[in-house]
Amino acid sequence: MKKHLILFSLLVIGLSACQKIDSKTQAVTQASVDDAKIQAYIKANKITATKDASGIYYNIISPGTDPKPTLQSTVKLTYSDYYLNGILVGKVSGVQAKLSAFIAGLQTGVAKIGTGGRIYLIIPSGQAYGTGDQNGIPGNSVLTYTVDLDGVTAN
Repeated sequence: MKKHLILFSLLVIGLSACQKIDSKTQAVTQASVDDAKIQAYIKANKITATKDASGIYYNIISPGTDPKPTLQSTVKLTYSDYYLNGILVGKVSGVQAKLSAFIAGLQTGVAKIGTGGRIYLIIPSGQAYGTGDQNGIPGNSVLTYTVDLDGVTAN
């Protein structure tokens, strides 16, 4: 009985390891797919954007004034987000929260500007909502944001 339990445990551990490797492979593949979509979008729309190491693309429209927020800062944001096909996802005005409460792509982008600044972001799905549907946004969605940083409170 112990022998069967040990074999079963090893099988479960092995399958779990395979799933982790598979999900990493899927994430890398999706990042490549997203990047190709983003580059095509940039080219088609003649957008000037810089690629961050995180995978987001950005264009600082207005840098704002220091200080720039950190993840622990409370920020006040106004933004519009869209799918790459131009369909509006939503508009938010004056939302206030810690920067760390927002999706990773917003965290990275907003940290590049100061109060009064505006940034245009193109966020791959891995830095947005990932593979699962969230709040009506389909999994693996690349999103664009125009974000105004209305205020920063250091914490």
